[in-house]
Amino acid sequence: MNLPLFHSLMTWLVGFDETGIAVIGGIGVFVTVLALGRALVPHDPMAARLKSHQQRRQHLLQEILAGDAPEGKAKQDFVQIIRKLVERLKLTRGDEARKTTDKLAQAGWRSRDKLVVYLGARFLMPFVAGAGALFIVTLMGENLSMLSAVSAAGAGVLIGAYFPVLVLKNAVARRYQKIRRQLPDALDLLVICAEAGLSLDAALTRVAREMGPSATELSDEVGLTAIELGFLPNRRQALLNLIRRADLPPIRAVINTLMQTERYGTPLAHSLRVLAAEFRDDRMMKAEEKAARLPAIMTVPMILFILPCLFVVLIGPAIIQVIETFK
Repeated sequence: MNLPLFHSLMTWLVGFDETGIAVIGGIGVFVTVLALGRALVPHDPMAARLKSHQQRRQHLLQEILAGDAPEGKAKQDFVQIIRKLVERLKLTRGDEARKTTDKLAQAGWRSRDKLVVYLGARFLMPFVAGAGALFIVTLMGENLSMLSAVSAAGAGVLIGAYFPVLVLKNAVARRYQKIRRQLPDALDLLVICAEAGLSLDAALTRVAREMGPSATELSDEVGLTAIELGFLPNRRQALLNLIRRADLPPIRAVINTLMQTERYGTPLAHSLRVLAAEFRDDRMMKAEEKAARLPAIMTVPMILFILPCLFVVLIGPAIIQVIETFK
C-alpha cells in the first residue's frame, strides 16, 4: 500500500470535526441506498421507447392534420369566403367531391381548406378567365367584332375550367414520380427493421423517421400509415388507405405483401427483400430504356442543327475558293 498517500488521507480525515465526518457518512449511506434501490427495483427499458413512440405519433399527426392550415388572417378570411360559397352551392357533397378529396390526397394536399380552395377555384376560374380574356381583347382592338369577343371569352372560359385540373394532375404526377424513386430505399430500410425484430407499426415509424430528410413524400405516407395502424380498428383498412393516397403498382405490391403477412404470418423480411430487388431491377430497366432511346431522339436535332453547321465549317472555305477562282 502507498504509505504517503495513506498518511495524507488519515491526516485529512483527522482534520475534520464531528460534523464533517457525519456529513461524509450520510453521503455514503445515501449513495449505498440509491445503488441498492436501482439494483432491486425492476427497470423497464421499453418505457422510454414507448413514450418516444407516442410522442412521435402525436407529432406526425399534428403535422399531417394541421400542417396545411392557412397562415395569416387575410388568408383565413379568404378561405372562409370561399368556404361559404362552396357550402352554399353544395359542392362538397356527392361522389365527385369524394373523388376530388382522394386526388388532393394523392397530390399531398390533405387538409379541408385545400378541398374548399380547389372547388372554389374550379367554380370561379372560368368566369375570371373569360372576363379577363374579353377585357384584354377589348383593349387590344378598337373595332372588335362580336364573333371575336365571344371567341376570346370562350377560350378564356375553357382555359379557366381546365387550369385547376391540369395543376392537380401535374402535382400528382410529380409526387408519384418521387415516391416511385424513393420506394426501393425505403423497402431496404424496412427489411432491416423487420430483421431486427420490430413490429410492422414500429418498423414503419422508424422508416418514416429515418427517411424524412431525403424522402419527404414517402416519409409522410409511411408515417400516416403507421399512425392509422395504431388508431383505426381495422388494420387492413389502414393499409388500403395508403393505396388510396398513392395509387401506384409498386405501392399495391407492397401493401398486398403486408396484408398477406398480417393475415397468414408469412416471413415479412424475405418478401420485402424480393420486392426491393424487383423494384431496383425495374428502375434499372427504365434507365436502360431511356439510354437506348437516346440515339433515336438525338438524330433529328443532329440533322437539323449540328450537321448544317458542320457542313458550313468543312465545305464553306472550299466553296469560297471556288467562287473566287471563277471570278
